[in-house]
Amino acid sequence: MRVLKACDDSLLESYDLAMFDLDGVVYVSGAAIDGVPDRLRRVREAGVHLAFVTNNASRTPEKVAANLVKLGIEASPDDVVTSAQAAARVLRGRFGAGARVLLLGGAGLEAALAAEDLVAVAEPVDVVAVVSGYGPEVLWKDIMRAATLVKGGLPYVASNTDMTIPTDYGLAPGHGLLVKAISDFAGVQPVVAGKPARPLLDETVRRVGGQRPLMIGDRLDTDIEGARVVEVDSLLVMTGVTHLPELVAATPELRPTYVAADMEGLFEPHPVPDTGDDGAVGLGGWTARVVGGRLEVEGDGGMSDFWRVVAVAGWAHLDETGEAASVDGVSVPEGSRAGEHG
Repeated sequence: MRVLKACDDSLLESYDLAMFDLDGVVYVSGAAIDGVPDRLRRVREAGVHLAFVTNNASRTPEKVAANLVKLGIEASPDDVVTSAQAAARVLRGRFGAGARVLLLGGAGLEAALAAEDLVAVAEPVDVVAVVSGYGPEVLWKDIMRAATLVKGGLPYVASNTDMTIPTDYGLAPGHGLLVKAISDFAGVQPVVAGKPARPLLDETVRRVGGQRPLMIGDRLDTDIEGARVVEVDSLLVMTGVTHLPELVAATPELRPTYVAADMEGLFEPHPVPDTGDDGAVGLGGWTARVVGGRLEVEGDGGMSDFWRVVAVAGWAHLDETGEAASVDGVSVPEGSRAGEHG
């Protein structure tokens, strides 16, 4: 069973590279999560390398950094690593400088290809591969043509396979749906650059530096699984898309090394809950157990300890029975979601 790891000191004492996902970790709905700008400043002051890592291939690092600065966060383009850059690195490594690549994507992917001395083209003339990334202006006729070429044997690299993307008007279909359409039609699986595949995090370490990386994310199936793929530790923060049902139902490959209510968890020790002979899991005033397939939580204490006890109790039940515990009726402490932290 994959369980939480203990850390007696601040996490920043154990890691020298902090890799941050953006949406759900740094900001939500375009606004910085309360306290995050100051916490990121403290990370820098601790002498830890800092990187902002995103699966979104549509924006250049310059635009990502500029947006972070608007939110009051110190950032430069060199701090940002995108799935577009990782995809371009994959293509450069396979085909070399000067290779012509059929582009399905936006400005971020086009710029990343140029930075690797690759030639992005709109017409499939003398191309060595197809590459795709999120791009709202991509036309259906271009998707059909690319899919036909992939079916005919042209190599295919995808920036990411995220099935959803957050927008100003709500959660919308992501680039992963385009990838699925091409893959299903062609009967071919692409080389994927973004999380949870390893090229993006490998590219982050290469660009930013550090010997002991820590991935900080809010999504189990990208951030946390991606960290596991590259065999680095991870911190799950409960400020984004992961909620109680997803946490207790996480299978071993989706389980974080650490869990905390928010980014303040970087600066705190991480105790591991105790499990009694009766299966009760306790820590910091909280006790959690699964009775008759239903998670029960009682007590009072810090929010991070709450998430730790429910995670350990839920995972133990899942590993023993193969079934996720029901969380109906469990009350999550107030202030444990994004925008509610100090």
